[in-house]
Amino acid sequence: MSEINIRSANERDLARCFEIESVSYAGSEAATKEKILKRILTYPEGFLVIENNKEVIGFINSGAAHNVELSNEEFKDLVGHDSSGENIVIMSLVVHPKYQGKGMANKLLSSFISSMSELGKKRIYLICQDELVGMYSKYGFIHQGKSDSTHGGLSWHEMFLTL
Repeated sequence: MSEINIRSANERDLARCFEIESVSYAGSEAATKEKILKRILTYPEGFLVIENNKEVIGFINSGAAHNVELSNEEFKDLVGHDSSGENIVIMSLVVHPKYQGKGMANKLLSSFISSMSELGKKRIYLICQDELVGMYSKYGFIHQGKSDSTHGGLSWHEMFLTL
């Protein structure tokens, strides 16, 4: 595979990030173009893209908060976001289907964890589907159990990582 680069997202990445989000998540689980743009503009240090020498192939985005309630749907719109918050909430970690199974999510998540640690953040939180609990556990995330979130009409699990 070509050279890989991980960097903060910018407005020029919006169309590609929306495309990746749309082909990777089902229906109402996917963020809108407006939500993705708001995340890029509001918290660029928490929005990383992974690219090869041709295109963006995946991304991770998040918000920061002092207090975390993972079932709070408004936080996906960054309501309650405070960049000085010591806690990070991952909203999406996604790699275009064409590039899945090649270690790109691993590179992206590892870089993100390192970046958040360098920013002095204390914990990273996320919700995920059943089949991803094991993957996140490999990075040291602790499974807290089923979430009250019904985002996208689905059942979720809450996890956190202490940095």
